[in-house]
Amino acid sequence: MASAWWPCLILALLSGLAASGFLRSPSRPLGKRSLPEGVSNGIEVYSTKISCKVTSRFAHNVVTTRAVNRADTAKEVSFDVELPKTAFITNFTLTIDGVTYPGNVKEKEVAKKQYEKAVSQGKTAGLVKASGRKLEKFTVSVNVAAGSKVTFELTYEELLKRHKGKYEMYLKVQPKQLVKHFEIEADIYEPQGISTLDAEASFITNDLLGSALTKSFSGKKGRVSFKPSLDQQRSCPTCTDSLLNGDFIITYDVNRESPANVQIVNGYFVHFFAPQGLPVVPKNVVFVIDVSGSMHGRKMEQTKDALLKILGDMKGEDYLNFILFSGDVITWKDDLVQATPENIEEARTFVKNIHDRGLTNINDGLLRGISMLNRAREEHRVPERSTSIIIMLTDGDANVGESRPEKIQENVRNAIGGKFPLYNLGFGNNLNYNFLESMALENHGLARRIYEDSDANLQLQGFYEEVANPLLTGVEVEYPENTIQDLTQNAYQHFYDGSEIVVAGRLLDKDMNNFKADVKGHGATNDLTFTEEVDMKEMEKALKEQDYIFGNYIERLWAYLTIEQLLEKRKNAHGEEKEKLTAQALDLSLKYHFVTPLTSMVVTKPEDNEDQTAIADKPGEGPVDTEAARSMAYLTSYQPPQNPYYYVDGDPHFIIQVPQKDDAICFNIDEDPGTVLRLIQDPITGLTVNGQIIGEKGGNSNSKTRKTYFGKLGIANAHMDFRMEVTPEKIALWNGAAQSTFTWLDTVTITQDGLSVTINRKKNMVISFGDGVTFVVVLHQVWKKHPVHQDFLGFYVVDSHRMSAQTHGLLGQFFQPFDFKVSDIHPGSDPTKPDATMVVKNHRLTVTRGSQKDYRKDVNIGTKVACWFVHNNGQGLIDGVHSDYIIPDLF
Repeated sequence: MASAWWPCLILALLSGLAASGFLRSPSRPLGKRSLPEGVSNGIEVYSTKISCKVTSRFAHNVVTTRAVNRADTAKEVSFDVELPKTAFITNFTLTIDGVTYPGNVKEKEVAKKQYEKAVSQGKTAGLVKASGRKLEKFTVSVNVAAGSKVTFELTYEELLKRHKGKYEMYLKVQPKQLVKHFEIEADIYEPQGISTLDAEASFITNDLLGSALTKSFSGKKGRVSFKPSLDQQRSCPTCTDSLLNGDFIITYDVNRESPANVQIVNGYFVHFFAPQGLPVVPKNVVFVIDVSGSMHGRKMEQTKDALLKILGDMKGEDYLNFILFSGDVITWKDDLVQATPENIEEARTFVKNIHDRGLTNINDGLLRGISMLNRAREEHRVPERSTSIIIMLTDGDANVGESRPEKIQENVRNAIGGKFPLYNLGFGNNLNYNFLESMALENHGLARRIYEDSDANLQLQGFYEEVANPLLTGVEVEYPENTIQDLTQNAYQHFYDGSEIVVAGRLLDKDMNNFKADVKGHGATNDLTFTEEVDMKEMEKALKEQDYIFGNYIERLWAYLTIEQLLEKRKNAHGEEKEKLTAQALDLSLKYHFVTPLTSMVVTKPEDNEDQTAIADKPGEGPVDTEAARSMAYLTSYQPPQNPYYYVDGDPHFIIQVPQKDDAICFNIDEDPGTVLRLIQDPITGLTVNGQIIGEKGGNSNSKTRKTYFGKLGIANAHMDFRMEVTPEKIALWNGAAQSTFTWLDTVTITQDGLSVTINRKKNMVISFGDGVTFVVVLHQVWKKHPVHQDFLGFYVVDSHRMSAQTHGLLGQFFQPFDFKVSDIHPGSDPTKPDATMVVKNHRLTVTRGSQKDYRKDVNIGTKVACWFVHNNGQGLIDGVHSDYIIPDLF
């Protein structure tokens, strides 16, 4: 139920142009301007309008920007809009000189194939969706001929969530230049009546804001308008750059004479529930805090600051405890203690003395906390009418004790048994956020990423404030039998003060006269039932404010909420259940034209008389560090990585990522088990990497069906007198004659001058030679009793820019830029994999579209990478023939 503030609309206009130098407008006296007002590098953005209609918390937002090319030559114009992560894009159109190019929402796989086709034909295809801290950025660029006009229009929708007693529309305003007609317009219609409405801007003084801003509300309607003139936009009276750069925030709430409100339109209903004036249910909260070595420094200090503030907000009837985990587990007290002034003071002393140490034992830390809450309830140490909560904060992956995410999840699920929620806070980027989210969701909680920033302590405090005041537990929303279908979630473990429960569904009988809804829950002192009865005829009269209502808004609200909840359930589903949830969410996404994680919007745009394809995606909340984002070689979000990468993984399957082409080439080497292949050899740096092939168990000798893998790697640096032999069982290092041996059960970092080796238990190993050469070895483990397969290795080059131009080998020869062209794409022998003609290194080859997995970030699932497959052991692509790369031994 608890949620962060959720913005309605965020605009960041043309920031891409600024980065490209298209919007340079240095401050200078008005008399010395060489360009007309509002024109930058020939492009005049003469109108930007943000129109936001909110009906019953459901926001429908349209961002429209109009520009004209005043220059004598064609210019590129970019359109950037930042929108909330909770929003779904529903439409995009691009209009040039009266011709409109629409966006179409399609199933992700269908859109991906369309995109691949454009890429393979050499057409440019741009990334138009990326994810940030709280926002997602939609970006599209287009060439505009001299004198031509262009209009961009983006539409998106979302359900506003109530947080701390308010709905908040957060607008990020960044036009980067003066705009003749700039306007933000928000119309709000709430059948319950609006109780408060306010607006503020961080980038403008209250005096100036007052003259550009109008806001009013009366009864059910509210309106906010912000129309700064050109002079009001200037950063100083004689400047030509804009001061519109910051946050514009609209907040409102509704009248709550009744705790519940039901609205029905065209056979769909929505039921809002937010009681007020109830006493707070006492809570028993255990904080499970990661104090491993990676929390050292600022993270640890910010965590302690937040915990001290939280202690100051604990209520006298609450119970609490702290559990610290690193390699082992430390508890403040053996049992929960009441939040008396004396105990709070003692807790403050304990928190101040927390320091980081050792590894990360998530499993034991969580199980200790769960056991403590269970025992407190069983032994009647806490009030009967109290509720339990467990809050975990971690900044890394489990690496000691039980470290398998799926096993930790199972242990936690069994221990909690559905009795109370688990909230997981993931600090920073270097963690498996999907695991934390999945574990929280299946235990009726939620996960939140805490971003490493100066306000991390405020993020932690803000989350605690969301769950600090439970008013009801065991909430169930009930409707008369056989009256409704397709109901969204209607049972919640907690209702927190300042939030809101929203349930939507469809009526079986559109012509019914009355509709009844009951909400039942356990309060601090008694059990409560709230009943809401609706007269359908009266409801019909009340909802006729058509000028403030956009179409079938309750039906769209129901679809939005249903998709959101299906996608959450899908995260913990498997097999047929997962397929069913996916099919339902996909069907609704396509029917209502929502860009969700299952769909993409294909944007067609004109470039030099050829249609170009770009795709808008809904990014997931996965890794957010640069390297992780770089490794997502997913065709719908192609951006050439800073460092191209090359790897061999699977059946030894070589893949060469070609950044100049936004594409990849792959090939196989078909050789007998025991063969050693030269992968990299650089005579200047002294680096060599060789790999030995292994086969299947039982020695299948049929070369057409057998699978082979890399089972042993030899990595050496002759200049450093260093050698490393890696197998799926162990890692042996030699410095001269001195040998060290490690296993894949270790988590360890070995450093010496110019060398760093990090083993990540059962996952991968990272080897860096100075700044500019980095390899990753991935461990693939299979079931020990598998009749055919055995453990094997994957080898990845993620940085090679310090290796010399003389580097060679099956992978090394591709470290220098090379070019290829693909044409004549046509159906092949496999209808799912088209063939094509490739010209590369003066050879004309027949190639086939296929795919390979990149396992650097996820050893189990991997990321799919599309590539052009070169047949016959890479003949025509590799220098010479493949047998030239066979060598007698590993070193």
